[in-house]
Amino acid sequence: MTADALARSFESIGDDYDRYRPGFPDEAAQIIVPVRVATALDLGAGTGKFTILLVDRADRVIAVEPSRPMLDVLRARSPRAEALIGSAERIPVPDGAVDVVTVAQAFHWFDREAASAEIARILVPGGVLGLLWNRSDPSCAWDRASHRIAHPAVGDSDGTTDSATELPGFVPVSREQVRWTETLTREHYLRRWTTISSFLVAEASERARMTAEIEAVLDADPDTRGRAELVLPQVTDVFVYRRA
Repeated sequence: MTADALARSFESIGDDYDRYRPGFPDEAAQIIVPVRVATALDLGAGTGKFTILLVDRADRVIAVEPSRPMLDVLRARSPRAEALIGSAERIPVPDGAVDVVTVAQAFHWFDREAASAEIARILVPGGVLGLLWNRSDPSCAWDRASHRIAHPAVGDSDGTTDSATELPGFVPVSREQVRWTETLTREHYLRRWTTISSFLVAEASERARMTAEIEAVLDADPDTRGRAELVLPQVTDVFVYRRA
C-alpha cells in the first residue's frame, strides 16, 4: 500500500473523522499563535479540528484541504473560516499573504520539499509555521498496546514527527510537548481506530481481527477492564519555525 493511497483513505470519512478523532489542546494553539495575527492558514485542515482554535487568534482564517467531504464538515463546524480546496504542494492563496501557517496531524503525508517551498511562498517575511501531532502517551500501556495492533507501522517509537526536522527555507524556533487527558467512552475509543489509515485500507476480516484484539486489551488492562468510560492521556508535539 503506497503512502498516497493511505493518505487518500481519509477523503470519504469526514463525519466519522470529526466525530471520533481527538481535537487539540488550546495550549498548542497558544504556543504557535501567542498574539493575534491578521491571517492564519490551516493546511491539510481536515474537518477543522485545529482550525477551530485559530478563529479567535486571527482576523482572517483560511482552511485548505483536498477532500470535499472533509471541507463540508469543516464549513459546518467552523463557519468563520474560509474553506478552500487545495493541497500542501499547491496552496490557493497569493505570495506573502499569510502570517501563520499551521499543519495539524498531516505534514508527514506531504511532499516535504515541495510543501516547504509552497508554505514559504505564501508566508510573509518572518512568518510562522507550526506543525503539531497528537500521539500516544508512553505511560499509557493499554493505548500503546492498541497502537501496536491497529497501527503497527508507527511502532513503539513514533516516527511520524521525523518529517519535522531541518525544513528547507525555515529556521526552527521551538519544540514543545503538551500533555493532556481526554475522557471518552469505550465505544468511542474503538470507533476512533476505524478512522485511521491502516483500518480504512484493510479487508473486513483484518479490521475485525484488529478490533477484537483491541477489545481484548481493554478487557485485560486494570485501567480499562469493565469500564464504559476511559481516561486517555495524550501528548501533543508542537514544532514552531520562522520563514528564513
